[in-house]
Amino acid sequence: MKESGLSNKVFNATKWSTITEVAAKLILPFTNMVLARIIAPEAFGVVATITMIVSFVDMFTDAGFQKYIVQYNFRNKLEKHEYANVAFVTNFIMSIFLWGIIALFSDQIALLVGNPGLGNVVAIACVQLPFTAFSSIQIALYRRNFDFKTLFWVRIFSLCIPIFVTIPLALLGLSYWSLIIGTIFMQISNAVILTIKSEWKPSRFYDFSILKKMLSFSIWSLVEAISIWLTTWVDTFIIGNMLSEHFLGIYKTSTTMVNAIMSLVTASIVPVLFSTLSRLQDDNEEFKNFYFKMQRIVSILIFPLGIGVYLYSDLATKILLGDQWMEASKVVGVWALTSAIMIVFGHFCSEVYRAKGKPKLSFIAQLLHLVVLIPVTIISCKHGFWLLVYARSWIRMEFILVHFIIMRVVIKISFLKTIKNVIPTALSAIGMGLIGYFLGRANEGVLWDIISIIMCVVSYFVFLYLFPRIRKEVYSLGARFISR
Repeated sequence: MKESGLSNKVFNATKWSTITEVAAKLILPFTNMVLARIIAPEAFGVVATITMIVSFVDMFTDAGFQKYIVQYNFRNKLEKHEYANVAFVTNFIMSIFLWGIIALFSDQIALLVGNPGLGNVVAIACVQLPFTAFSSIQIALYRRNFDFKTLFWVRIFSLCIPIFVTIPLALLGLSYWSLIIGTIFMQISNAVILTIKSEWKPSRFYDFSILKKMLSFSIWSLVEAISIWLTTWVDTFIIGNMLSEHFLGIYKTSTTMVNAIMSLVTASIVPVLFSTLSRLQDDNEEFKNFYFKMQRIVSILIFPLGIGVYLYSDLATKILLGDQWMEASKVVGVWALTSAIMIVFGHFCSEVYRAKGKPKLSFIAQLLHLVVLIPVTIISCKHGFWLLVYARSWIRMEFILVHFIIMRVVIKISFLKTIKNVIPTALSAIGMGLIGYFLGRANEGVLWDIISIIMCVVSYFVFLYLFPRIRKEVYSLGARFISR
């Protein structure tokens, strides 16, 4: 693949991926703002545990095949479609089997996750599993081909479903059922639209030798996915069992809201990053250059976003969730600040490992983090909800340290160069943060908050202007987007 051709594909893919996330962040806040004012935090706590179960089972139905389809260099289109078909059939059979297991032991599973008596809810919510199996391989093929334009339209259609399904059901008083039914409809629409538009269609073809070959890579990808799931959901499991549904709803809704804000940047970059690095896996110099470039671009947006949400967490919580959720403001602030650091220095490392065909490195990193995360979460939870919030947020710095060591020893990417790469944006964001802090102490009120936010944004870009390399990169990206 020629460099110019790859560059154009990367830019177009990033453009459509970014447009998708921007559109999502225009639609999702609206639905969340409405739902947060209709449904109590306890209902969101129930849905959090349901989501935890579904996401866990989804890992086994996918078995890491999606990443294999994106990462592997196929000889031709026929071979690619054969591998896709084997992956799809395996995913679909596994999803039906696991759904049956969940339905059979639904009461015991509900009790395990801290929701006794909601076994039927668990069983019905997992009806979405076969549909996610349908869409998983299709999404992988679109990403491999850098066809993020099609994924944009599919995502937009599914994002409109809560407006016409979830919100009306919530207004009828269906509480957590409205969220569950809306999610099921979203998965159905994804599966149907992706399959209709896809060049590849499921067939009867199956080859166990292909399955064996894929499993040699995917088994580590699956193990890695399990470790990531544990890192993501272990706090939810512990809170659900040691504290109340109210605190679980406050915690999970707050962190989910922050993750949604941050994903405005990361969700548009990560799929393109993995697809591109996979194509560059044999060219170490270009591989590293592209990684550093994407890290630098992400830091331009993520650092000020994290600091800004931390400084104005009360305003963000009031706008997005409403007055009944003001208790969540502290969670929103500290999670946003630590998320910004985690995203820039650690979030993309797993994509590097996978693109190099070494998902076991990501598993090792997750494991080294879990041995610290689990005891810290349990001990802090015993001493109260707020200690848990701060301990869980800042313990992620240990995860960054683990990634730094693995990247230096195995991938040969220096952590000093990684830090130096984003010093201009970090200093600019810190300068902006100091100005925001003093402006916040100067006056109060929503109007003043809005004015001071505008002043912070202006000051941030003034600081960035002082660094010629960053200034040139911002100009270049802006000019290219405008020209397109």
